[in-house]
Amino acid sequence: MTADGLAGTARTARTPRAPKQPKAEKPGRTGHLSPGDLLRLGVFGLRTRPTRVVLSALGIAIGIAAMIAVVGISSSSQAALDRVLDGLGTNLLQAAPGKSFSGDPVPLPEDSVSMLDRRDDVESAAGVGRVTDQRVYRTDRVPTAASGGITLDVVMGDLQTVLRGELASGSWFGPTSDQLPQVVLGATAAATLGIDHVEPDTRIWIGGRWVAVTGILEPLALAPDLDTSAFVPAAGAEQQFGFDGHPTQLFARAAPESVAAVRDLIAPTVNPADPSGVSVSRPSDALAAQQATEESFTGLLLGIGGVALLVGGIGVANTMVITVLERRAEVGVRRALGARRRHVRDQFLVESLLLSLLGGAVGVALGAGVTTVFAVSQGWPVTIPLWAVVGGLGATVFIGGVSGLYPASRAARIPPTSALAAT
Repeated sequence: MTADGLAGTARTARTPRAPKQPKAEKPGRTGHLSPGDLLRLGVFGLRTRPTRVVLSALGIAIGIAAMIAVVGISSSSQAALDRVLDGLGTNLLQAAPGKSFSGDPVPLPEDSVSMLDRRDDVESAAGVGRVTDQRVYRTDRVPTAASGGITLDVVMGDLQTVLRGELASGSWFGPTSDQLPQVVLGATAAATLGIDHVEPDTRIWIGGRWVAVTGILEPLALAPDLDTSAFVPAAGAEQQFGFDGHPTQLFARAAPESVAAVRDLIAPTVNPADPSGVSVSRPSDALAAQQATEESFTGLLLGIGGVALLVGGIGVANTMVITVLERRAEVGVRRALGARRRHVRDQFLVESLLLSLLGGAVGVALGAGVTTVFAVSQGWPVTIPLWAVVGGLGATVFIGGVSGLYPASRAARIPPTSALAAT
């Protein structure tokens, strides 16, 4: 056999190579926990201690419920006010006599209402003139001193339309069967006189004469000071009640786009000779100021709700710390079986987040229920801002994360040997 043949025979006789073996995993390396696994672990941890979980979640729920209820009730109140203002209009302007340099009131001109009505940017105007030396009584048998504080006001222009006044009973001025002087009562004035509805023969005593009551007004939201008034028409008021012809209050409905301009021009229009003698205001501003006061009170209540929420967060932290101490053996077993620190930390952090989220969800539902019941009882529209719900739940998640961070880190630092030795 040749040398080449011997070499080929030697090559074919070699032992074949063994297949490549996979590398062995390093000791302690474990698989990755998916979010689903963490969620299941967290739910299991909470289910094993239901009483403590409920009490801890209740602390968070009370804080969130307080915040949702405060924001919801405030928003519902604002919506009710906006609905009232939409119905009444915010384009109503009011003018009253100002004061001279000596401090004496400056009377408004007698033709003030007609002067305002002539402006193109004024939709309608009206006024009242107070008769200070006349008293209003239920009958002629009432003592003179027992007038009940009811004032007599003479109506100039279409006051009902300008103030958007609604009649609770009867009608505005109209013909009467016996041609007596007529009067329409404000809501408070009618209640003081003990008149809750108008009959054809309803009469009151004013200025030594009987006057026929034709109607009773609902409360005037933008002119509440007139609720105590008895209104009589301007025709014949000078002869019957001694009216001097000067209005004491003016009301003007401006075109919505011209409210600011009309407000600046009312004084020179009404009294060109002495514009400083006219005081102009916007009644809806008083309602806005009232709402601002309520918002300040709302801020105080929100602060109280925040404190309750903080206390709930401390309760969550306390619960999780105790849970860690009680479950040292469980943590030791898991660590001995290969669980890494981050696995233990993530499990306890998820439990804390779930506990806070449970309290937040219950708190949002409770706060929404309180808001609904209160708003419906007041006749308000139910308004719960979305930002309050989202913010409330976000606050619970944040507090849950912060409250559970320390207990979770503490659980992750437990050595397997010490934990197992405690068992």
